[in-house]
Amino acid sequence: MSSNSILEIFGRNVQKYRKEQRLSQEKLAEYAGLHRTYIGMIERAEKNITLVNIEKIAKALNINLTKLLENNE
Repeated sequence: MSSNSILEIFGRNVQKYRKEQRLSQEKLAEYAGLHRTYIGMIERAEKNITLVNIEKIAKALNINLTKLLENNE
C-alpha cells in the first residue's frame, strides 16, 4: 500500500465518522484541539498526519484509533 493510499483511507474514515456524529469540521477541530483547515486537509489526504494528531482525532470522535486506519472498501 502506498503512503498516499493510507492518507486517503484515513481521510475518508475521519470524514465518515465525523459525519455519522453530525459534527462539522470546525467542531471536530475544536474537540481535537486542532485547526479547522487542518481537518479539511486531512479529509482530502493533503496532510501527512502525526500519530499524536491521529490520537487526538480518535479521542475527539470517541472511537478506537484503529478504526481510522481500516480500509473498508
